[in-house]
Amino acid sequence: MKVLTDERRCVGADLAAWMAAGGGEGLERALAEPAGIIPAIEAAGLRGLGGAGFPTHHKWAAVAARPGPGKWVVCNGNEDEPGTFKDRFLLSRTPHQVIEGALVAALAVGAATVVLYVNPREEAAVRVLREAVMQWEAHPLLARLSAAIGESLRLLVVTGSGLYIGGEETAAVASVMGGFPFPTLKPPFPAERGVEGAPTLVNNVETLAHAGQILRGGPEWYRGLGLGGAPGTKLFSLSGDVLRPGLHELPMGTPLRSLVFEHGGGMLGGKAFKAVFTGGPSNTLLTAGDLDAPLDFDSLRARGSRLGTGAMIVVGEGTSILRKTAEYVAFFAANSCGQCPPCKIGTHQVSRILERIEGGAGRPGDLQALENLAELLPGSGRCGLVDGAATVLASSLRTFRAEYEGALRRG
Repeated sequence: MKVLTDERRCVGADLAAWMAAGGGEGLERALAEPAGIIPAIEAAGLRGLGGAGFPTHHKWAAVAARPGPGKWVVCNGNEDEPGTFKDRFLLSRTPHQVIEGALVAALAVGAATVVLYVNPREEAAVRVLREAVMQWEAHPLLARLSAAIGESLRLLVVTGSGLYIGGEETAAVASVMGGFPFPTLKPPFPAERGVEGAPTLVNNVETLAHAGQILRGGPEWYRGLGLGGAPGTKLFSLSGDVLRPGLHELPMGTPLRSLVFEHGGGMLGGKAFKAVFTGGPSNTLLTAGDLDAPLDFDSLRARGSRLGTGAMIVVGEGTSILRKTAEYVAFFAANSCGQCPPCKIGTHQVSRILERIEGGAGRPGDLQALENLAELLPGSGRCGLVDGAATVLASSLRTFRAEYEGALRRG
């Protein structure tokens, strides 16, 4: 069953059409019982869908528990990782679904300012969101929300720096305040001290889009959408060597085989399935032996992998894992902010070695050097960038070592 991508809800900036398709019902239920919002989110089992998979209700409860006015909600639409394109769809095709979820969150935590934080390269999404916000500002629901919160509620569209690191939650906070998106050490977390020093809830676009639907249909309905005990649905950004790449909304817990061969139409050019970069290029590789793995947070963690953003980059036989890994590590190296020397220097060093090996100029000690870096780099930065680079490096070395060794022999 499609929830977020139901064509009836993909009405662009037309608020009247959104309301006619059942929009606003979740927010009405939230207004009727504000104290029941966070328990409903908890009962539904909603988790952060921007990569971390952290239980959503914990974040909301932490901000709600902080005293005083002036709280913020930041809807994080910075989306910039290769292979991930779910948020731009939601923001441009069904913006009111995202806004309604953000308003539910604002009511739950007592925040009077909601920021829709968007990658500036997504010009269509920015344009649609600004039009959508103007329509909400003229709608009586916003005045009712202000009365319920006790402050005049503001909806703002803020474009970020366009940098990958701007998606990290503390970097997003800095960017919303007009600064460079430098990630900062935690604690304090944004829930304690965020935008302008106030308690701030930062959630991914997809996470917030589910919130209004949970309030509308109820936690039991939402949990029943998933498979094998995993709740809800998930947006999968499918790309690579498949016949039908694109965005697929499927039950959480859908097997990898079903995503690739049923919904993705199978392998491009009749190639054999080789691997998939799971959850984007900052996670581990799954191979043919994992095709029956359920795509949900806990099942993938049990296999030493992660669901991440839900990006699935499929690789067929004949495509070099070494080449793909070199490309992704080069992306991380180019996007390091430079605050943390182990990250800046380490990712560039890994990238140089990978390019050397892939180019046929590898040296005898290169594999050992890569293994050492994959062990030393994790945890050395203020954000997850260096961890992502180390994870995909270690996974490719472990799973496709023969490719590395073959490239060294050819050199």
